[in-house]
Amino acid sequence: MMTLFRQYLIVGGMPQAVKEYAETRNFKLVDLEKRDILNLYKEDIEKHGGKDAQRVRQIYDLIPAQLSEANKRFIFSAIADNARYREYENALIWLKEAKIVNLCFNTTEPTVGLMSRMDISAFKCYQCDTGLLISQTFSEKDLARDEIYKKVLFDKLEFNNGLVMENVVAQMLVAAQHDLYYYAETEDRMEVDFLITKKSLTSRKNIIPIEVKSGKSFSITSLLKYRTKFAQQVEECYVLYDGDISEKDGITYLPVYMAGLL
Repeated sequence: MMTLFRQYLIVGGMPQAVKEYAETRNFKLVDLEKRDILNLYKEDIEKHGGKDAQRVRQIYDLIPAQLSEANKRFIFSAIADNARYREYENALIWLKEAKIVNLCFNTTEPTVGLMSRMDISAFKCYQCDTGLLISQTFSEKDLARDEIYKKVLFDKLEFNNGLVMENVVAQMLVAAQHDLYYYAETEDRMEVDFLITKKSLTSRKNIIPIEVKSGKSFSITSLLKYRTKFAQQVEECYVLYDGDISEKDGITYLPVYMAGLL
């Protein structure tokens, strides 16, 4: 199942890329299709971005680099030293409404009504299609793209696999009609990748924390801190990872491809 899932990570869901892979099983040809789409995105930004086109492009081009950082938060100083959220807000809205990115905002108090407690200046910016993100991450001039994709497929490539897994979980949660939030707190050195709200509110325990892990060895320290601090609001905790379904110490571990079922 994970091999099939990694095929999806590489190919993505854009019809042209899927058709090419179905017909040829050639990752290099699939990559060319995806790069054509990425170039069309850039053309659309220039054509329809209006006065914000340059800022839209600046954000878009930085997505892989920002997701490669340890906390994956979008930092505007990477664009310019004096860049601020308010200057780029319209550009972010343009990208989101064009369904090019998924935005995940930090919530300052993880209780019912996450939107009313979100910090709009602290957010993560994910690609809507993870297949496109992988092509955007690796240089177009890399002549060994087909070999890189094979290493991704068999989990043999040593690069920041976390950015890919978090991105695809964000993609799946949005497809399942969830808004995206995360929780970060510097005082307790705690960060939980995603928070979702139960569809039906039955008690005080309506917020579900989710951690995304890549690789076989990982820590869930932040999730345990979160569960302790917000015990009155937490009923279920999930870890999405490269492994089988299991439960330990009240935490449910699920294969990452099950994110869309939460």
